[in-house]
Amino acid sequence: MLELKNVTKTYGWTKALDKVDLTVCPGEIVGLFGENGAGKTTLMKAILNLVAYSGQITLDGEPVSRRNIERFSFATCEHSFFPTLTPDGHRDFYKNHFPTWRDKRFTALMDFFKLPKLRRLNGYSTGQQNQFEVILALSQGADYILMDEPFAGSDVFNREDFYKVLLGILEPGETVILSTHLLEEVENFVSRAVLIKKGAIVGDESMSDLEDRGESLMAFVKRAYGYEPDRVSRALDRLTGEENGEEGTK
Repeated sequence: MLELKNVTKTYGWTKALDKVDLTVCPGEIVGLFGENGAGKTTLMKAILNLVAYSGQITLDGEPVSRRNIERFSFATCEHSFFPTLTPDGHRDFYKNHFPTWRDKRFTALMDFFKLPKLRRLNGYSTGQQNQFEVILALSQGADYILMDEPFAGSDVFNREDFYKVLLGILEPGETVILSTHLLEEVENFVSRAVLIKKGAIVGDESMSDLEDRGESLMAFVKRAYGYEPDRVSRALDRLTGEENGEEGTK
């Protein structure tokens, strides 16, 4: 079990994370949602010990360190692969460093995305690079798979089909934490929705509870975020009013 207690991270005067308490159990597929700058990426990096923070993050009661970091994998749009290596070169490297490497899964996902195995990663398109980043994260053999906006640049058909494939290949103990803005696409994929705003958790619901209430994921996010339905019309009224006022003074 992954536990975060009172986790806080500041950049200067800005709180990127504000006393975050969160527990993620094995086998969950957690959607981490929030606006740009809400703290999603910082939260993932804190879990992985990539940024300094105050508070406590533990995995099965132990602090995250070199002793257990291999139980995590990370797919990030910033990319963590070796750009001059081919996919086969990455497979050899990962097989030598991760005893839990899932070779059959790697091959199957490479075939699914139809990625060239002998081309260097710096010769891939941005979408292909993001797909390969996800493949590495899923093939490492980690218990907790963190994915931060993994499908930027990927077409809608690849994304939609991939979620179906992922549900079919994940084993009961594998846990996914997925950060994305594509709410409608992942609504039937995630089992839990965690909302973060200005570094604080403002909502945490299971998808089954939302379904029982007849509330969509989008409606839940809007409610938790205090979304104002008339914000567009108010902005347009103001803009058109200003333009009419300017015309009237000419």
